[in-house]
Amino acid sequence: MKDTQVPESEQSKELFAYFGLAVYYCQALEQQLTNLLLLTKLSQGETPTEADLAELYQRKLSNSLGQLIKEIQHHFPFSEEETNQLQAVWKQRNHIVHDYFKERIQETFTPAGRAHMIRELKRFKNKARRLEIKLQGYCTELYSKLGLEEENLI
Repeated sequence: MKDTQVPESEQSKELFAYFGLAVYYCQALEQQLTNLLLLTKLSQGETPTEADLAELYQRKLSNSLGQLIKEIQHHFPFSEEETNQLQAVWKQRNHIVHDYFKERIQETFTPAGRAHMIRELKRFKNKARRLEIKLQGYCTELYSKLGLEEENLI
């Protein structure tokens, strides 16, 4: 059986750090989708009371990225490009979280393999981050439209 000890190099630490950043930005994206969903519902008058809003917020926090993407598409007018970006990040996120290291474990044992994985994870992190920033901008627009201050919502 092949030795599966995790390499202890600085490059290995960098690889795992970028994996963590990729997952982090997916969670930040989930948070922005939750915020955007709530703000969109508020702007449409669908969540009349503060208690309803708080309950909905807690429920949506437990939704997966895929569930949030499917739901927000019914409430927010994303462009076709934005929809494609959301779905691509969702698909790639699922691969990274569930299968990435299972499929790429051998690459973690070589400097060239780790460097390649780091580049992949950086690209994904940057893609998820750009999308999260775009959604953050939409949320800011809705806060202003609704006359709310961001820190007063939830």
